[in-house]
Amino acid sequence: MCVSKSPSSPPATVAQQLAEWSHRFVPSEDDLALANRSLIDTVAVACAATSEPLVKRTATMGRAGRWAVAAHVLDFDDLHLPSTAHISTVVVPAVLACGGDARAYLVGAGVMARLGAALGWGHYSSGWHATCTSGAPAAAAAAAAALGLDVTQTAHAIALAIPAAGGVQRAFGTDSKALQVGFAVDGGVRAAMLAGEGAMADPSAVDAWMRLVGAGSMKVELDGPAVPDGLAIKLHPCCYAMQRPIAAIREFAADVDHAEVSRVSISTPSCSVQPLIHRRPTTGLQGKFSLEYAIATALLDGFPGLDSFTDEAVRRPAAQRLIHCVEVETTPGGEGMLAGSVEIKLELTGGRIVVAKSSVPPGAPTRAPSDADIAKKVASCDPSLVAMLPSMSWADAAAVMHDRFGVRASETFADLKTP
Repeated sequence: MCVSKSPSSPPATVAQQLAEWSHRFVPSEDDLALANRSLIDTVAVACAATSEPLVKRTATMGRAGRWAVAAHVLDFDDLHLPSTAHISTVVVPAVLACGGDARAYLVGAGVMARLGAALGWGHYSSGWHATCTSGAPAAAAAAAAALGLDVTQTAHAIALAIPAAGGVQRAFGTDSKALQVGFAVDGGVRAAMLAGEGAMADPSAVDAWMRLVGAGSMKVELDGPAVPDGLAIKLHPCCYAMQRPIAAIREFAADVDHAEVSRVSISTPSCSVQPLIHRRPTTGLQGKFSLEYAIATALLDGFPGLDSFTDEAVRRPAAQRLIHCVEVETTPGGEGMLAGSVEIKLELTGGRIVVAKSSVPPGAPTRAPSDADIAKKVASCDPSLVAMLPSMSWADAAAVMHDRFGVRASETFADLKTP
């Protein structure tokens, strides 16, 4: 006798899994503390970029995209190390633009962390800009939460954002790096708005896209806190791969006179300097992605800040001399920017040798910044924001962004929003 079997349900797509997770997610006190710190940090670094020429050129972009460009252009924004993605520079603008709150931020951050971790180091090391690739779907999820979309609409929004999920590391050191993040955020927010109006996509498109871009795993981990492994906060406005060598110089070679340095030898895993593609930088943007300049600015400036990454600062004769003193030897293996450690040998005139080492820089999740560190960073970005510490409401943050960057009626997407 032939026994018929009822067909089993197909496995849930990645978009469906993330949408369901976002709707059942309940933030903990630790999650909310992370959201508050991320909001303050992101608004501060965006405000520091108010006068940046690139920001002034973004008037034709959507509100969320403009704010994302401002938050990312100085490369002073936080980083999720497992996904190598700048989570808050994507999610905070998306949430603020849609009138959301801490929970919407944590939903978007959680989607970005989980999707980015599934894409993995192989995806990043092949040249993709993970902040954009994981960022567009995350912006859609964050906007969906802020706008009150249901589970099905959220899954469609995540899938509709896939065309905006692109970006490459060759953009690093140019205007394109911040702009492609803004494009991803605008695309994600538009996707959520359109899903709220009834636009649909095939949720399995996310799975197909993940395979195309070389995801390390097709499984998204749904357990744990909103952002597994936390977020790294930058103390210096440059690529995260430069934070560790700067920390090594600051901690072990603070007394070295830069004029006495005749040779610098660096040994570090190649993966830890993956984004540092500019060996002989001549502009401020290139300097933010240069291992050689990391050494130069740390020796010259002590605690590199915003003024250390201007065109003029990078072109200083003393900086250019030090850049040409640096020799780099990379070792194979490892994954991520904090793999292994960095060792820096400074050879000085007169024969003295100073060795500087670091494994984990200040600001990393295991060396979290103090409230004083955050306050100092905020003050360096925009002193007027210090009065809002130690917390900042999401409504106040949106008002600050409106005040600093403005918004035209055509940028609000109000005509797309579901009544």
